[in-house]
Amino acid sequence: MILGFAGAGNMAEALARGWADGEQGPEEMLFCDNGSGRAQKLAERTGGEAVTTLKELALRCDAIVLAIKPNALEIVAEKLDNEARALASVLGATSVERLRELFPGVPVLRTMPTVATEIGAGVICHAPLTATDGEVGARLLNLFGQLGHMAEVPDHLMDAATAVMGCSPAYLAVIVQTMAEAGADEGLDSDQAYELVIETFAGTVELLRHYDPISVRGAVASPGGSTEAGLEALADAGAADGFRAAVRASMARMRG
Repeated sequence: MILGFAGAGNMAEALARGWADGEQGPEEMLFCDNGSGRAQKLAERTGGEAVTTLKELALRCDAIVLAIKPNALEIVAEKLDNEARALASVLGATSVERLRELFPGVPVLRTMPTVATEIGAGVICHAPLTATDGEVGARLLNLFGQLGHMAEVPDHLMDAATAVMGCSPAYLAVIVQTMAEAGADEGLDSDQAYELVIETFAGTVELLRHYDPISVRGAVASPGGSTEAGLEALADAGAADGFRAAVRASMARMRG
């Protein structure tokens, strides 16, 4: 399958690099941007090709990955000039219904990946395919499945899924950075503090595959101990409320 990328931003780059470095990616990848130059750089990094117009992209590809800003969708649809054969969308807050409205009769796969698709360890939520999406929809779904863990989510809940998983890598990065910096403030070498936090997180994630969060927390936080003191400080600072507020804020932004 030949894939064309309408847009060459961070998500397009994560997907393209993941496929380029994998074993069974697309046969070929083409890229088109709005003049930023990122398409050319991404083509050079992945062994693909940059093209100058969206219509050329559509004419030369089996399917197009919509990796643009949602507010540019109508303009991009017009420039594709009804030539798109199939679509895979990574746009936030853009329903399948809206995509089918702008691209009538075209197979559509709505997805929301995380940036870890770059290393084949992403989470990819996707709305269900329909019979009209046919074989090409299934092939697109299989391609995305090579980049990480797939989760089917009803279309009307895709925004909620985005707020929980699509945004969370940024939140986790904030936690890692903050804890590593706090360790360095206490005298640890900054690189070692970062290493300790990262490796602890990695091990804890695996532990959470076997035990629920309350059990893991209870196993670490002995009564009267240092972890309990830390948890109390987090509660006093409103950490849990802060993360709930982050999800709500993301949802509010997607709802406009």
